[in-house]
This record gives sequence, structure tokens and C-alpha cells, in this order.
Amino acid sequence: MQSITPDIKFIGAEDDNLDLFEAQYPIPAGISYNSYLIADSHVAVVDAVDKRRCFDWLTAVAAGCAAIGRSPEYLIVQHMEPDHSGCVRAFVDRYPDVTIVCTAKAAAMLANFFEDIDFSSRCRIVADGDTLCLGAHTLSFVTAPMVHWPEVMMTLDETDGVLFSADAFGSFAMSDSTEAWDAEARRYYTNIVGRFGPSVQAVMKKLTGRKFGVVAPLHGPVLSENLAHYWMLYDKWSRYEPETRGVLVAYASVYGGTAEAARLVASQLRAEGASEVVLLDLCRHDVSYAVAEAFRLSHMVLCSVTYDGALFPAMHNFLHHLQSKRLCGRTVALVENGSWAPVAARLMADELAKMKDMTVVEPVLTIRSRLHEADFATIRDLAASLLA
Repeated sequence: MQSITPDIKFIGAEDDNLDLFEAQYPIPAGISYNSYLIADSHVAVVDAVDKRRCFDWLTAVAAGCAAIGRSPEYLIVQHMEPDHSGCVRAFVDRYPDVTIVCTAKAAAMLANFFEDIDFSSRCRIVADGDTLCLGAHTLSFVTAPMVHWPEVMMTLDETDGVLFSADAFGSFAMSDSTEAWDAEARRYYTNIVGRFGPSVQAVMKKLTGRKFGVVAPLHGPVLSENLAHYWMLYDKWSRYEPETRGVLVAYASVYGGTAEAARLVASQLRAEGASEVVLLDLCRHDVSYAVAEAFRLSHMVLCSVTYDGALFPAMHNFLHHLQSKRLCGRTVALVENGSWAPVAARLMADELAKMKDMTVVEPVLTIRSRLHEADFATIRDLAASLLA
């Protein structure tokens, strides 16, 4: 049982055999469902876990309680998504006298998931700034609506300086991950929370000036070092500002002609002095990785074959995700391919026009089935224009 502080223990559960998180995001390194026990005169458990790991979690809760000789009096429900609330029913059955601490919106959602339980008498409703004294520990609640559900709150242990941050600062990783946090936290944030940047900014303003040295999220490792770096990244992501001046060259190719053009564009960008160029095949990489790179980098080149008089599905899917996550403020160049009626560039431009502050540069590279000698000059001009 991992100790966060002398009184706060990690009692979460690891999931190493789930292939898709939320039925869509690959998690090759697994994921954790984090939960925490605060040992004090009154014992509190912060969040439940997914029902997939209910037995493991209840075993950890029981072990934590046995170690201190007391049972939990409070279950703090910060977020009602089933990967965190899935075991609430089992917890209530095991500890029938427990009080559930949550926002009013979370209390209403409890009935959606567990309609045969009367929560009216067992919920303690808290609002922004409310506190709960456990004895030596005082918990302060910070509402975080739409980060990324409307009922979300965070909990600050003012005594030990631990911020229980709900899904914020979480990552696609298990709790003991030693891999670099940035990449999988970025992919988690951009694909799950990315749409709600203004809401993230609002809660970051609430937290500014509050004292904490540990961030305990609901997925991935607990953060206790370099918090300024993580805070900086969250600030950039939620403002839709790129982390790095560089270019994502994302392509969707059928027979290889568009892929060849993408590779030559990437090579020319490097020759023109681009500090970083990422070449990504949208047909062979999950879209969540492409979305994360689009958030990270300042420029894009979108390369698509025309297919059935429209965009190739992989490119259409990518642009749909960028719209959904409200990416904005990027500079983009376009490459299209078509054997007789190329329209991909126009259609990509139409999709980009639905997004805020997206700048499309000239020239557009139009190739006919494959690259021809005359296209090389256009590639040079495109690269120079994009980096100007």
C-alpha cells in the first residue's frame, strides 16, 4: 500500500488487460483507477473505482482500515463516470453507515446509476469552498464543473497539501508508471478533456495561490515533483497554445502516392530548418495520437487522397476530432491527391474553417495519382510558406 503522506494511502486498482479506454483509446501500458484513504479521527475514502476492479479495491480498503483499526465514515465522490463510481454500490453495501460527500449534481447522478438506493439521507452535499474536518485533516472542496463532467469537484487536503484533482492531471498509465508523464498525460488530456479548455482555466484560477505539494489524480501516477512543469503544460493545453514550434505532417493515403508526397514535404520542411517534424500515417496510427500531436505542435500539413468525391475517411475522422476538441490557432498547409477530380484540399479547408483562428497557407499542392517533376517546386514553396 503506497503512502502519499503518513496519513494518506493509495488504495487504487491497476488495470493491465483493458485494450481500449472508454471503448476508443488504446492503452498499451494499462491504466489505473486511483482511490485514496485518509486516516484520521474520521476516516475518508476519496473516490471509488471501475467495477472491473471492485474486488481488488474493496480488499485494499479493508486492508487500509484494518491497519488503523477504523472503518470509513466518508466516501468522497468527486466524479461520477463509471470508471470511478462503478463500485459505489458495493462500497455502500460493505459500509452501510458511510456518508457520501459530493456535489448536488453528483448526488442527482447517483440515482441514474443506482436507482434502488435511497441516497437522500446518506449524501452530504458540498459546494465550492465548503470544508470537512476529519480531525487533524481539513478538506476543502473546489468545484470543477465541465472538467470534464458537470458534477466534478476536487478536494484539497489543507493539512498535508495534497490536491485530489479528479480526472485533471491524469494520464493513460498505471500508478507505478516510470515513463515520461508528458506524452500519455497529453494524449489523455487532449482526447478526453481537450474540449473544455475554458473550464480548465476557470478551475486553475481557483487553485492559484492554494498551497499543495502533491497532486493525486484519478488515473496514472501521483505527482509530487516538478509540479510547475505539469501546471505549465495544463495551462498551455487548456489555452490551446502549442508547446513546441514544429510541424505535424498527417497523411491519409491509399496506394502510396499521397504518402510519398507527405514524406517529401516532411524532408523539405527539415531542409528549410523546421525544428521538429512529425510524420504520421492516419490510417495506421490511432487518431488519439494524432490529436495529441496536433495540440503539441504549432503547424500542420494535411495530406489526403480524394475518395468517393470526398475526404478519405481517416482524414475526415482526424479533422472531426480536432473540431470536437476545439483545437484552434494553428497554421496549416494542404496537400491533395486525385487521379481525375481532386477535391480534398477544398474539403479540408472547409473543415478547418469550422475551427477558430486556423490559417491555411498557399500554395496548395495538388498531385495527380503520384508526384511529378513539376510538383517539386510547389513542395519547396509550400514548406517555405508554412515556416515563414
